[in-house]
Amino acid sequence: MSQAEAFDARVHVLYVVNTTYAGVGAGGSKNVNSLRAEGEEVIEEFEQLLRDEDVDVVTRIEEGDPHTKITKYADEETDMIVMGTRGRSGIEKYLLGSVTEKVVRTADVPVFTVRTPE
Repeated sequence: MSQAEAFDARVHVLYVVNTTYAGVGAGGSKNVNSLRAEGEEVIEEFEQLLRDEDVDVVTRIEEGDPHTKITKYADEETDMIVMGTRGRSGIEKYLLGSVTEKVVRTADVPVFTVRTPE
């Protein structure tokens, strides 16, 4: 039995297209449309997985600064945040910081972090 099922919880799957990242835009290797398409694939995968487990799910894609969008959404819509710890590493993490770390430090609801495979 899943945690969502055990607590009769609705799961919100939020994907934030990071439009603040230097690699996005006219000179970057990715554009907002390609990142949004990636987000839609991720959302669809999670939605199907959760629906197969008969879990109530809400999905949403946002654009902007990830940690700001995540904490604002959580404040308005959820009782808890679950996030993976995988992301930037090395100098990028040092210079730009970790989204998960920022969410943990600034969220008004509990944050549960899960180490994701490389």
